[in-house]
Amino acid sequence: MSSSATLSTASTRWDARLWGVLLTVSIVTALDALDGSMVGVALPAIQAEFGLSTNALQWVISGYVLGFGGLLLLGGRTADLLGRRRVFLAAVSLFALASLFGGLVDDGTLLIASRFVKGAAAAFTVPAALSIVTTTFREGPARNKAISIFAVFGASGYSAGLVFSGLLTELGWRWTFLLPAPFAAAVVVVAWKLIPAYRTEPAGGYDLPGALTGVGGTLLLVYGVVEAPETGWAAPRTLITFAVAFVLLVAFVLVEKRSRNPLLRLGIFRSGPLARANLGAALFFASFISVQFVVMLYFQRVLGWTPLQTALGFLPAAMIVAFGCPRVDPLIERVGTTRGIFAGVVAHVFAYALFLRVDEHSGYVGSVLPSMVLLGLGFTLAFPSFNIQATAGIPDGEQGLAGGLVNTSLQVGGAIGLAVVTAVLTAAGGGEVTPAALLRGWTPAIAVVTGFTVAGLFVALAGLLARRRVVVPDAEPELEAV
Repeated sequence: MSSSATLSTASTRWDARLWGVLLTVSIVTALDALDGSMVGVALPAIQAEFGLSTNALQWVISGYVLGFGGLLLLGGRTADLLGRRRVFLAAVSLFALASLFGGLVDDGTLLIASRFVKGAAAAFTVPAALSIVTTTFREGPARNKAISIFAVFGASGYSAGLVFSGLLTELGWRWTFLLPAPFAAAVVVVAWKLIPAYRTEPAGGYDLPGALTGVGGTLLLVYGVVEAPETGWAAPRTLITFAVAFVLLVAFVLVEKRSRNPLLRLGIFRSGPLARANLGAALFFASFISVQFVVMLYFQRVLGWTPLQTALGFLPAAMIVAFGCPRVDPLIERVGTTRGIFAGVVAHVFAYALFLRVDEHSGYVGSVLPSMVLLGLGFTLAFPSFNIQATAGIPDGEQGLAGGLVNTSLQVGGAIGLAVVTAVLTAAGGGEVTPAALLRGWTPAIAVVTGFTVAGLFVALAGLLARRRVVVPDAEPELEAV
């Protein structure tokens, strides 16, 4: 669907307005990732100030994950129904306010509440931003390049957060919450001027039963996964939570099959590439997020590194992503997203396998650096390919839904993977937090991480065997209806 509010060019070069739109929405993904990685280093200072228990403290992070992962699907569909620009502006504004509020509160409960609100805002921001990109740049080389740039901002934001966290925590933990606020506010002002207004009217109304069952089921699923390592996977509360989540999600599927205006059109999964992209992305992030957590503990507990040294330890992978993602689109265009995903997952399998030989005597250059290089290369190849494949061939009216789906897969996959690996690490270490305990849990934890990635490798292999490649003619970049 097109609109009078469009920008187009007669040449294949992007003008300032196109670049402005792309960079504006990409900066928001960087802020989301930055926020997610900065808070971890500040947790001890937060605990000391508010006197939070360990269980309550983990909700400073988990509250964000719950809001983000639980509401992504609703956020993506809302962007399609109410308009991507409108949802984007409202969600980024809420993100800025929640950042400011979180940095000023004097109560631990209010801090956790601000994190949930912030995650909820990000759940509406990220799919709206991705769908703005995919409907601004026509499918083909232009969109592939744009998504690659969009992806590098998210990855670079996470890496930058690791570095900034060490510096800001020295000034005071509140700065890790306050830093994103002025940048988000500036994005709102710029986006208001650059992104054309486009109004969409949902046909036939909203799917309220689907929203209630889908959001409720997803929230409970994420909540159960986050709480399980603390309460126990076989604890009655955990089992009841998962059972209720399962019932709600089954009800959601039944509602969507009968709804005239479904929140999630189930037929979208008939697209093999989309289904494989979502499953593969979930497994990819289940391992990627988990290994970062385990290696971070290794750096600090076993090697005795400071937070800043730990951040610099991840820098080689981050630099490869930062320089590689904006330049990988010609390769993806030539070999296809399926081969890009396969190559990226293979690189991660080798990276995690190399981690298995690490012990307390391992040197960084000889034992850790090769894995970091492979992690950067694998992420550079696979992450943009997942995003491109998950949104390719989807009508503009469902781009928000497609963006919400792939981001939900990433978040829920990462949450489940981290919960499982944390449980394995804790059990193997006997519940202790000593360097020796971490080393006892290192091999089984990395083995689980590698197992997730091998499963993802089979998903990628299924895509190769399908031998289905969609060839899209080169198209002139155009700012279409958003």
